[in-house]
Amino acid sequence: MGRSRTDAEQQVAELLHTARKSLHMPVAFLTRMDGTTQHLEVVDTRVPVLVQEGAKVVQETSFCQAILDGELPPVIDDVTKYPLAMSLPSARIPRIRSYVSTPVTLSDGSLYGTFCAFGFTSDKELTTRDEALMKVLASAASVIIEPELRARQRRDEIDGRLEPLVAAGGPTVVLQPIVSLGTGARVGAEALSRFPADWGKAPDVVFEEAHSIGRGHEVELLALRRAAEHLSRVDGYVAMNVSPQTLLTPEFSALLHTLPLPRILLELSEHDPVEDYDALTTALVPFRAAGMRLAIDDVGAGFSSLRHIVVTSPDVIKMDRSIVSGLHTDPVLAKLVESLVTFGHGCGVTVVAEGIETGEEAAALLDLGVDLGQGWYFGRPGPPEALVPAAVPRPRLEQPA
Repeated sequence: MGRSRTDAEQQVAELLHTARKSLHMPVAFLTRMDGTTQHLEVVDTRVPVLVQEGAKVVQETSFCQAILDGELPPVIDDVTKYPLAMSLPSARIPRIRSYVSTPVTLSDGSLYGTFCAFGFTSDKELTTRDEALMKVLASAASVIIEPELRARQRRDEIDGRLEPLVAAGGPTVVLQPIVSLGTGARVGAEALSRFPADWGKAPDVVFEEAHSIGRGHEVELLALRRAAEHLSRVDGYVAMNVSPQTLLTPEFSALLHTLPLPRILLELSEHDPVEDYDALTTALVPFRAAGMRLAIDDVGAGFSSLRHIVVTSPDVIKMDRSIVSGLHTDPVLAKLVESLVTFGHGCGVTVVAEGIETGEEAAALLDLGVDLGQGWYFGRPGPPEALVPAAVPRPRLEQPA
């Protein structure tokens, strides 16, 4: 038994059935043409033994190609009148004697394939009106198949980019220092993934794309392993980012069991939806009990962070750069930061500011009680060797995050 049709293919099959019934022909089909091969993708037929979905024909020997090339008319009422048609394999098997074909073009004007019907006897009733009907149905078919086609092309493109990266062990991972705002001492570093520059895509976009084709866990775990490799090369803690989906996988749990958990700060982004908080908190219990700390990242960039914080009781909250940049000249941002600091400290949580780019921002954040800072002002992401040694900051609230 053949594979089940997709919803789009079933809709196309209904269009083909309409064509076949209207033209009083035994076979109608949609083809995809890739330049060398004509693929019969969807078939509506009374004779499935002769014509089956999934069949392939050499494109240059097909009726459809000859019609596309202008060597045969789009409506052929009697194949025997055309020597070229009679010379083609389909004139013998399955002995085609009447034929109607029209191209299927996509919204960008590119050729997808053809929308066709044929009979085993000549049909003097076939006219250009039948061609017009086929064009209308072919146009409807293109609207149906294009979204699925584009989705498949997108998947193939993403998979094609990821495959060599995965084979090479995953993304490059660099470290950015995290310092005490009170002392300037480095207390830790965040591990950040970097992908090939010619992709022109931010890391969060790459991870999102990987998840969209079912490879997100794989790529995230490779990035985490690369981050873990840095633990033996630097002191202080290392902050590692993970999505809630990957956190719940057995592979992630197995990885954590191999790491020095007191030196790990696990960061969950507030951008990532959490479908099951109970499962999330339960999965974290043994690791947090063994010394691993939890941070909620990107706080202030959206609306889910407060729920993340309330439900997971993190050790650290990291304020998004969107509420840090320029706060020394923006009283509204300053008030928001002050509120988050009051909230965090009231919960016994260390507060970190991300995206600090100037000394003025750093000073303002320190005045507002922010514990730790991260950003280009303190150092750009780079190799472990570029980090200064870590030191434990002195003030009580400035414990390593």
